[in-house]
Amino acid sequence: MADMQQLQASRDKALALEKVVNTVVIGQQKAIRLILIALHSRGHVLLEGGVGVGKTTLLRAFSKALGGSFGRIEGSVDLMPNDLLYSAWVDAEGKPVIDPGPLITHGKDTAVFFFNEINRARPQVQSLLLRAMAERSAEAFGKEYVFPHMVVFADRNGVEKDETFELSAAARDRFLFEIGIGNPEALDDRKSLIFDSKFHDVDELLSGLTEPLLDYTELNALDKEVQQAVFVSPEIEDYIIRIWDATWKPQEFGIEIPDVFMEDLVVAGASVRGMSAMVRAAKVSAWLEGRDHVLPDDVHTVLFATLTHRVFLSPIYEGRREQIMPLFIAALRDHIAAP
Repeated sequence: MADMQQLQASRDKALALEKVVNTVVIGQQKAIRLILIALHSRGHVLLEGGVGVGKTTLLRAFSKALGGSFGRIEGSVDLMPNDLLYSAWVDAEGKPVIDPGPLITHGKDTAVFFFNEINRARPQVQSLLLRAMAERSAEAFGKEYVFPHMVVFADRNGVEKDETFELSAAARDRFLFEIGIGNPEALDDRKSLIFDSKFHDVDELLSGLTEPLLDYTELNALDKEVQQAVFVSPEIEDYIIRIWDATWKPQEFGIEIPDVFMEDLVVAGASVRGMSAMVRAAKVSAWLEGRDHVLPDDVHTVLFATLTHRVFLSPIYEGRREQIMPLFIAALRDHIAAP
């Protein structure tokens, strides 16, 4: 059994990290808490949001606070799988030079890897990334590179649809969370981002994060301790099972959405992987709140981020996915009786 004093000390560090990141990236408290949960659940994250809302700044802030290396690559239609592993160029003397690519450059020191606009990359590139996410390793130059502490973040270009390749169902299921990041709602936060010059220079803004607040190399072991220390009661287990069943057959649970024929809505509900991921995340949520047991509130904290990308709709409704899924997940939360 994990040492409770040690877990409390680790919790204090996690909350201190959250507080600092909230001073650097303002108006994103909910997203920051979910990313903190994902990091401690050791799960990868799919980010949703427009251009210029601060996704890269947010991830760089977390990376600096963790003390690990930050890797990044931009998705494009001409990107090839090998571009993740190596880059080739010609030096001043005309000699070819081959350098490690962005995925393996930092090796085991990688804490955060960001794939920007992943849906601009071809399926072959996505496949290599997914394999690296699952195995936390890749082969290049005749050797195996491992990154045991890496958490992958990817975002999709949701505006431009030309020359994009949407993630398959299996690919989406590999991500623990899908987190939406939009413009801040509070007027003061919006004014600060636009008119306060300290938010205009990202490098200067992040320069204040000089000391790592967490040791990223300890998170794997910490996750195991949290999972052992936080328990799920039989009542919460039954509640989660009912939610799972409702993602497959919502009509049997009285779930209704205006202008939607529920019998035809869902092609496939959440997977076993998805539900177990939700339980892991709910345990971390409980731990961050100072509890050793999961409450319905913890399930609700991670419900949207865990299930939004894991329920697959029929073609006639897929085009309205962005409007339907928030209503669907909200109905699961509100109509299924919690203990």
